[in-house]
Amino acid sequence: MNVLIVRPDGIGDVVLSLPVASQLRQLVPGVKIGFLTSPVVAPILGHHPAVDYIRTIRWTDPSADLRAAFSDGVDAAIFLKPFRRLMWAAFLARVPIRVATGFRWYSLLANRRMYDHRSDFSKHESEYNVEMLKGLGLNPLAVSRPTLIVSDVELSAGERQWTSLPRPRIVIHPGGLSARRWRPEHYRDLAIELAREGYGVALTGNDGERVEFEREVLSVASLPRGVSNLMGRLSVRELMAVIATAQVVVSGATGPAHLAAALGIANVSLFDPRRNNLPVRWKPLGKGVLLRPDVPTCEKCIYEACPYWDCLDRFAVTEVASLVAQVAKTPSALTVLHI
Repeated sequence: MNVLIVRPDGIGDVVLSLPVASQLRQLVPGVKIGFLTSPVVAPILGHHPAVDYIRTIRWTDPSADLRAAFSDGVDAAIFLKPFRRLMWAAFLARVPIRVATGFRWYSLLANRRMYDHRSDFSKHESEYNVEMLKGLGLNPLAVSRPTLIVSDVELSAGERQWTSLPRPRIVIHPGGLSARRWRPEHYRDLAIELAREGYGVALTGNDGERVEFEREVLSVASLPRGVSNLMGRLSVRELMAVIATAQVVVSGATGPAHLAAALGIANVSLFDPRRNNLPVRWKPLGKGVLLRPDVPTCEKCIYEACPYWDCLDRFAVTEVASLVAQVAKTPSALTVLHI
């Protein structure tokens, strides 16, 4: 059986989809497992033992290219999130089994429909994902922590990025598009504070995040010894290698938090209070601490009109630095703290 798992969105989304592939490998002898995802995210799946092949699409691709993504003997497509154009492409490609949720009008394009309301936030995203295996007549297992694979060559290259920086090693990732963020100056001040305390710090982010961060808060003079600015300089695989050779990753509710968890590295994650960012559904499945401001949960951010507009600024730099030190010294199962 050739099963294509469809999840062409963010890094964290794909990491939390990996238990589907791992359980397929366990439950279906001889299964061939593919992933359909975006070109940006696809590299994280390299070397994974439960992924046999990877296909990529862009949202701007013509319909013929989307249809081709479901060709070459795909027996079943599991849409972990329903995307109308992709479901239509699978329908036109005559994929025999098409599994998706059944709540949208275009759910009619699936012939195995699942009725599990993710909007109730009663389970973790990874649990919702493996429930989709019921569409193949399978009984899902308990979810285990997703894992990612970094080769020895990549690990050696990751080690070289830390050359001349002391231990413990801390990755600080100020960016992220899916959630509200701690202010850039707080991340900068945290990096400076940790370097003064003797930690090695690497700043990471894509080139767009680098431009924004440097424009708002960074100058050459503002980085002390012990801080390396790697923003805009790493591929996704190189970022994984840097994370895999660190002790703690500090970030918002964004992809690198899930990369760290899947690589066995502890997190200090800063989550905003929106309902669609609740830890029960989106926490990294690993070690460390998840911080959430002690304010009411909100449906969406209304910016300055909100009486709790300063919610993330309630995390003091010294407080986060203290938690980083604690997690670096004794990493344990993820704890959620409301501050």
